[in-house]
Amino acid sequence: MSSPPSASDVASALPQGAGYGILIGVGAAFAFGMWGLSILLAKFQNEVQGSEMFMTAKRSINTGLVASAVVSGWTIAATLLTSTAWCYEFGVSGAYFYGAGATVQIFVFSVSAIELKRKAPGAHTFLEVSRVRYGKTGHIVQVFYSTAIEIINCVNILVGGSAVFTALTGMNDIAAVWLLPIGVVIYTLTGGIKATILTDYVHTIVIYVMILSGLFVVYSRSSLIGSPDAMYELLKSAAQRAPVSGNAQGEYLTMSSQSGVLLGVVFWCAVFGSTVDVQLFQKAIAANPAATLPGYMIGGLAWFTVPFCLATTFGLAARALENTPAFPTYPRQMTEVEISQGLPLPYAAQALMGTGGAGFVLLMTFMACTSGFSADVVAVASVYTYDVYGTYINPKATGGKLVRMSHFAVIVWTVCIAIIATGITRTTIGVNYLVTCMGVFICSMVFPMYSTVLWKRQNKAAIAVAPIAGSITAIACWLGSARALEGNVTVSSTSQTLPLVVGNATSLISGAVYSVICTYLFGKDDFDWERFKTEITVSDDSDVKGVTEEQLRQQEKTEHLSPEEDRFLRRGKKQGILMAAVLCAIFVILFPLPMYGTRYVFSRPFFRFWTVMTFVLGWVAALTITIMPLWQGRHSMMRFWKYAIGGRGKALEAAARQASLSGEMNEGNVEEVNEKQEAKIQRYLR
Repeated sequence: MSSPPSASDVASALPQGAGYGILIGVGAAFAFGMWGLSILLAKFQNEVQGSEMFMTAKRSINTGLVASAVVSGWTIAATLLTSTAWCYEFGVSGAYFYGAGATVQIFVFSVSAIELKRKAPGAHTFLEVSRVRYGKTGHIVQVFYSTAIEIINCVNILVGGSAVFTALTGMNDIAAVWLLPIGVVIYTLTGGIKATILTDYVHTIVIYVMILSGLFVVYSRSSLIGSPDAMYELLKSAAQRAPVSGNAQGEYLTMSSQSGVLLGVVFWCAVFGSTVDVQLFQKAIAANPAATLPGYMIGGLAWFTVPFCLATTFGLAARALENTPAFPTYPRQMTEVEISQGLPLPYAAQALMGTGGAGFVLLMTFMACTSGFSADVVAVASVYTYDVYGTYINPKATGGKLVRMSHFAVIVWTVCIAIIATGITRTTIGVNYLVTCMGVFICSMVFPMYSTVLWKRQNKAAIAVAPIAGSITAIACWLGSARALEGNVTVSSTSQTLPLVVGNATSLISGAVYSVICTYLFGKDDFDWERFKTEITVSDDSDVKGVTEEQLRQQEKTEHLSPEEDRFLRRGKKQGILMAAVLCAIFVILFPLPMYGTRYVFSRPFFRFWTVMTFVLGWVAALTITIMPLWQGRHSMMRFWKYAIGGRGKALEAAARQASLSGEMNEGNVEEVNEKQEAKIQRYLR
């Protein structure tokens, strides 16, 4: 009996050397680039990698870099692969519902991020806050759930990335799993979260360049498609060959897609579970207080364009070209395993652009994988360092010891994840399965975790019982519905849409229900938010080589917000709630539901408009994410350049003269400035 077709029977578009070259060569370039940047910052701007700098970047990141970090951290392998696969299967609705299903959570999350910055300005991780509020039991439960989502995310990144490299180059998938994170580990160890955020910026630019390039190739230059009208005709023909069950008239050009909406619900629930991931809070902690709300809002809006534009391009192209000789699997269609692995993206790029398209996808996948993995590994290191080692093993650890432990955590975590991912690659489980089922296990923690900084009444029993009870309930409903609806419990049956809807929705809802029940059953709490400010302090980095007394004083000041910053964050919370409500209504109700309810099928002119809208959204997002960090950092870059070529003394004198002009110094005597004035000079230099 012959085996079913698979990706292994498709000729590799590139030699194995191309895969190894990108994984090793580009990885090394980023690693040594960030290492060199860390040396320059230490030499010319006196940025020393103490524990505070490594984990929080001294809470100084501005709006543009926060936004690019949100885009990059939210863009993992599944963003590229699963969104394209959904669009291939369900048409334009798949691209939209994937993007919308994972964007609204960023808007909602921004509110809790603002409250974390306001109520616990000295925090290094969200879980430090949990320990102060709930004690050991609640803290351990949240550490467990945070670690679980980190494992799923990181394994997802390595499994998805290795599948693409194997499909396009034929390289060994296990080798890809182990080589992908090496460069990440090196630049994370040398630069901490600031290196991660700076690398996020570079990665995001590259991804947007490739998305825009793909749009131009598919809709204006390709001899196989080349225009919106040609794509329209090809998709009409595809609907005749392989109509979509549950779509209006079986068409791919409609938002009226039952499966698309249901998967959107699954993804909406599952991605809420992703906000349990403390790496998102890590970016909020690293942000300047004024940058938190705009950074997350701009980042959320910009991220929507990544899956939407990419899938509208390559997902539709894969469906349109599947029956042509240019498509890698021709004359057969892609198998369920290939779709689950997210291969519509690389196959479509290969068909449209040949070996160049394959290289295009490899580089884009590499960028998405490494940026997502770096964000997660820094978060894991912070949790291990502050919430495990610094809390239960060595509470008196100094800054130098914490830095060494964080480096150890980065290495150990990477090795463990690579081992797990290696095992997953030997199964039929792909990125689609990991993305859609993770919410079943994790979503029950969403409400209890948000309530940690938003609802003072939640008690210790709720945080200990609700998430676990919710997960058990959700798993039982998920497996039970798979057995009832599909007749058995297998990877295939549990990945069907209805069991996933049942499992994910049950997890999200039951966690909230159990939390409220436990709170009122065992007695409401009345937590004093001021405890976060008095019991969570910055680390003592006095034993870290190169850290000055002035830097230590500045670190201590970050424990407290100025009255202006507090008022700003209070106002930002109200604005965030309003903006989140409006944007969620637009993304989830006002835009898609009229087209869904009327079962509207796109006309040719409307599809032209849809294509133009895709171009406009892609350009606006790309320009915003690229230009904003450069504009906001223009003065720092100029000072850095002058400081590098002019020497430290001249830069200090220039800073002193500038301060004198603004009335902050007396007599221009640099040696006699008071503490406030000296701090301003140091900030000016940075």
